[in-house]
Amino acid sequence: MKTRSRRARWRKQDTELTILTLPTTIWYILFSFLPMFGTIIAFKDFKIIGGFLDNVLNSPWAGLKNFEFLFKSNDAWIVIRNTIGYNAVFIILNIVVPVALALMIGQLHSRKAGKVYQTIMFLPYFLSWVVVSAVAWAFLSFDKGIANQFLAGIGTDPINWYMEPKYWPVFLIFMNMWKGLGYGMVIYLATITGMDETYYEAAVIDGATVWQQMRYITLPLMKLVIVMMFILSVGRIFYTDFGLFFQVPRDSNSLFNVTTTVDVLVYKQLKTATVGMASASAFLQSVLGCATILTANWIVRKIDPDSAMM
Repeated sequence: MKTRSRRARWRKQDTELTILTLPTTIWYILFSFLPMFGTIIAFKDFKIIGGFLDNVLNSPWAGLKNFEFLFKSNDAWIVIRNTIGYNAVFIILNIVVPVALALMIGQLHSRKAGKVYQTIMFLPYFLSWVVVSAVAWAFLSFDKGIANQFLAGIGTDPINWYMEPKYWPVFLIFMNMWKGLGYGMVIYLATITGMDETYYEAAVIDGATVWQQMRYITLPLMKLVIVMMFILSVGRIFYTDFGLFFQVPRDSNSLFNVTTTVDVLVYKQLKTATVGMASASAFLQSVLGCATILTANWIVRKIDPDSAMM
C-alpha cells in the first residue's frame, strides 16, 4: 500500500510539474523549433508571390549561391575580423570586469550602498541603443558635443569624431561594457550571495585576509558560473549587437572599416540582396555558433569535467 501511494503521489506531482512547464514548452515549439523550417530558404531562390508555404516549397533551389555574397565580397575579411575581434574582447571584459565588481560590492558592509551601486550599474541595461546613440551624439557631436566643448575650453582643436575611425574601437568596447556591465554583475553577485557563510567564518577563525577569502573561497565557488557564462558567450562570437554597430556610429561611411560586422553587412546588403541571402547568413551564424559552443564545452570538459555544461 505504501509503494502504491508513493507512486500515485509521484505521478500527481509529475503531472503538476508538466503542466507548469507547458507554457514554456509551447513557446519554444512555436517560436524556436517551428521557425527552423524556414532555414531551407537559405538554399532557395526565394520569391515572395503568394502564401509563405507556397513560396518556400515552390521556389527553385539555389544550392550554396546565397552564401557566396558573404565570402566573395571585397569587405569579407574586414567584416569577419571585426565580428570575431570585437566579440573576443567583449567575452574577456564582460567576464573579468563584472566578476571584479561583484567581488568588491560583495565586500561592502552596507547593504543599502550595495543596492544603490547595483541599481546605478544595472540601469543602462534597460536603455535601447537608440537612446544610447543619442547620448553618444550629445558627447561626440562636432558642433555642440560636450567632448569638443571641453577640448575648446582647454585650447585644443575640435575633433570630428564620426569621421575618425581610430577612436571607435575604444568607444564601442566601452559602450558595450557600460551597457551590459550591470546584468553580468548581478548574476555573479547572486552567486556570491548564495554561498555558505560557514566557509568565511572558518577562514576568519584561521586568520585569512579578505584577499585570501576571495582567492581561495569566493572565486573557486564562482568557477562553475563563470565557465558557464564563458561557454554561452563563445556561442555568440559570430553574432553582434546590431544597435551598437549601426545605431551608435550612425552608419557613417568613414567608420566602415571599424564598425561593420556580419549583421550590419547583411542589413546593408538587403537593399540589393535577397531574403535567401539574409537567411543564409543567419543559418551560417547559427551553425558556427553551435559548433563553437560544443568545442568550448569539449575543451572545458577535457580540462575540468565538473565545470562542463554537458
